[in-house]
Amino acid sequence: MTEKPVAIVTGGGTGIGAACTIALASEGFCVGINYIPVVERESRSVLEQIKDGFLLEGDLTKTDQIDNMVNQIKDGPGRVDVLVNSAGICINESMNYMKMDDFDHQREIVRGTWYLTKKILRQFMLRKDNGRIINISSVVGHMGNPGQIPYTMEKAALDAFTKSLAKELWGRNILVNSVAPGFIDTTMTRYLPEKVKERILENVPLARFGRPEEVADVVLFLATRAHYITGTVIHVNGGLYGG
Repeated sequence: MTEKPVAIVTGGGTGIGAACTIALASEGFCVGINYIPVVERESRSVLEQIKDGFLLEGDLTKTDQIDNMVNQIKDGPGRVDVLVNSAGICINESMNYMKMDDFDHQREIVRGTWYLTKKILRQFMLRKDNGRIINISSVVGHMGNPGQIPYTMEKAALDAFTKSLAKELWGRNILVNSVAPGFIDTTMTRYLPEKVKERILENVPLARFGRPEEVADVVLFLATRAHYITGTVIHVNGGLYGG
């Protein structure tokens, strides 16, 4: 087992997840970057930027792949101190036209997040009564957003998961929190039509989209310096929503 603290970041090779990977690595963590093959190139690029890390290929919608990931961690660093559940997908379609398969695929991410967290708790954190679990949810899980009902349901579920798990872990030094970003400048938002961006910014007091690094700063604080915060949702949205 390595003496260095280990963080696992799902979706850690792109967007907010990549920013979290880099921030945690800068603080001395060995970071496991979870990815799926379609973003392998980006994930390897992030790995090259950090001092210490490793790749963890695995689709969160497949329980056998999650099991393989956990086995790799056991055989490798042998510990997990921080788990950042950042991976997600967003399927955009109105209620009337959304297909059942699309809804189910979105829902599988929540199931996978629950299952991975369960495995990490059992294999690593509960054995030493120590750890940090940080879920990346979204402002739309609180405000709602047209055309994204399954996505908003998923993100709201992550915050409910955070609050319930924090209470299940009562008395243990395993803290569970959510970070709920607003509209962040990532691939997901970069290709929004300009008129849509303008309409969003009309409701953001800071009058700009956030940066992935600004979300990662909050994740790093929860992972390293927040010792009396658990079961909480921290909003990072430029004033769009106050919680």
